[in-house]
Amino acid sequence: MTYFMFATGIENSNPTIEGGRVRRDQMEECGHYARWQEDLALVAEIGCGFLRIGPPLHRTLLGPGRHDWDYADQVFAEMRRLRIVPIVDLCHFGLPDWLGDFQNPDFPAAFATYARAFAERFPWVQLYTPVNEMYITAVFSARYGWWNEQLSSDRGFVTALKHVVRANVLAMEAILEVRPDALFIQSESSEYFHADSPAAIGPAEIRNAERFLSLDLNYGVRVSSEMYDYLLDNGMTREEYRFFMQHRLKRWCIMGNDYYVTNEHLVSPDGHTKASGEIFGYATITRQYHDRYRLPVMHTETNLQEGPRGDEAVQWLWKQWANVLRVRNDGMPIVGFTWFSLTDQVDWDTALRERNGRQNPLGLYDLDRRIRRVGQAYKKLIADWRDVLPAQSLCLQVPVHMLRDRDGWPEGEGRG
Repeated sequence: MTYFMFATGIENSNPTIEGGRVRRDQMEECGHYARWQEDLALVAEIGCGFLRIGPPLHRTLLGPGRHDWDYADQVFAEMRRLRIVPIVDLCHFGLPDWLGDFQNPDFPAAFATYARAFAERFPWVQLYTPVNEMYITAVFSARYGWWNEQLSSDRGFVTALKHVVRANVLAMEAILEVRPDALFIQSESSEYFHADSPAAIGPAEIRNAERFLSLDLNYGVRVSSEMYDYLLDNGMTREEYRFFMQHRLKRWCIMGNDYYVTNEHLVSPDGHTKASGEIFGYATITRQYHDRYRLPVMHTETNLQEGPRGDEAVQWLWKQWANVLRVRNDGMPIVGFTWFSLTDQVDWDTALRERNGRQNPLGLYDLDRRIRRVGQAYKKLIADWRDVLPAQSLCLQVPVHMLRDRDGWPEGEGRG
C-alpha cells in the first residue's frame, strides 16, 4: 500500500539546563503524561494517521539494560487500538542523567542497545526517528551553550555531532536487525544562511556547508575538503570519519525536513548570525537538500504562533502546504506533512532556556485540549487531500505497512 503521511507530534523535548540541574520535560510541562489517552483521541479526531511520538528517554532508559516500559506499553497499545501509526522518536534533545550529555563517548553504544530493546518489545513498529534534529542537538548543546553540556566551542560542537550521528547510525542498524523493513525518517532542521553584505559571503558559505554535516555523516556522503579539515581540526579522527563513510543506510531512509520561520539566518562578516525571517521558504531550501541526498522527503515539523489576529497560524499552515504541493508538482518525491505539535508548548519562545512557564500557542489544540483555528484548518486539509494525493502521483509511494495490513485487526474495528 502507499500512503501520504499526514502527521502531528507529541512534543517530547527533554534537554537539561542550568548546568544539568533542571530538566525541561515537555511531556510533563504540557500535561501529556496525565492526559495521554485524551491526546491520542485528539490525534484520531483531527484525522492524522501518523504520530511522531516516543517514550521519554530519561524516564525509560534507567541504566545499562534497565528499562521502565510503563509509559510505552500503555501508550503504544492504545495507538494500535486506534490504528495510529507511530513515527517513534527515541532521543529528543536530552539524555538520562546517568549518561550525562552529548560529549559522552559511551552514548552511541548505549543508545543503540536501547533502540534494539525498544524494537524487540514493539516489533510491529516500522517507522523511526532515532535521534531527532541531530544538527540542532549539537548546535544548541555545544555551540550556543544553551542545553545539556552548555559548551560554546567548535570542538564541543564536533564532539556532540559525531556522537549524536554515530548513535543514530548504530540505532538504525540495531533496529534493522529486528525489523528488516524498518524505515527511518530523519527529521532534521533545514537551514539557510544569507550573507548580509559582500564581506559576509565567506562566513555564510561556511555555515551553509556546516548545515549539511549531520546528514552527510548519517548518509555516508563525503564532506567538502574544508569541512573535512574542520572536523579533524576539532577532534574527529580519520577512523571516526571512515565509520560514517562505510555505513550507508540511505535506502532505508526518508529525509525529514523541518522548517520554521526561524530557519533562515543573516550572517555578518564576523560570522555572527541573527534571524532573517522567511526569505527562500520551504520549497527552495528543501530542493537544496534533495539535490544533495536524492531521497524521498517528508515535511516533518512546522508551526507558528496563533498571533494577535488569530489567523496567523492558519495562514502559515496553508503556505507550508502550498510549498509541499509545489515541490511535489516539480517531481520531488514528498511523502508526508506534519504540524508540530498536537498541543501548545511551554517556553519554546526562549528555546527552553528560561523557566517562565509561558504557554506558546503553537499547537492544533491548546493545553486545555480545546481545538485552535489551525487545528480546524488542518482537520479540513487532511479530509480534503487524504484520498487525492496517492492516486495522483507515483512519486508519493512509500512502503509503509499500516496496522490493518499486518496485525490482524478485524475490519470495522477502530479507526478507518
